[in-house]
Amino acid sequence: MGAKELVLEYYNSQAYANAEALKRFIHNDIVLQWNSSKGYLELDKDDLLALAAELNKSYISSRVNISHIIEEGDTVSVRYTHYVHAFENPDEEMVLANFMVIWEIKDNQFYKGFLMSQLA
Repeated sequence: MGAKELVLEYYNSQAYANAEALKRFIHNDIVLQWNSSKGYLELDKDDLLALAAELNKSYISSRVNISHIIEEGDTVSVRYTHYVHAFENPDEEMVLANFMVIWEIKDNQFYKGFLMSQLA
């Protein structure tokens, strides 16, 4: 499987919101450097698994809409919007945030990530 196919499978399977499913996609030594509208975070595997579990608990459902995806070797850049349905208002889908991420793939898993996000 190529890097782009792996990244598409990750987002299409919604593994970002399922800690068990996420384990298959992330390398043991993963580092995600995240610049958000609220500041800078550096996340490792345990942090990402906790984030996926929290996302799953916080929303009824979520999905991403990828507008751009570019592959160059083992590096994939993705621009997407993340939509959620909150427990408080399950009939309304809202934009959680807009994202731009560069993923470096190693051993057919996400190894390094460089993420920028802005809340909706």
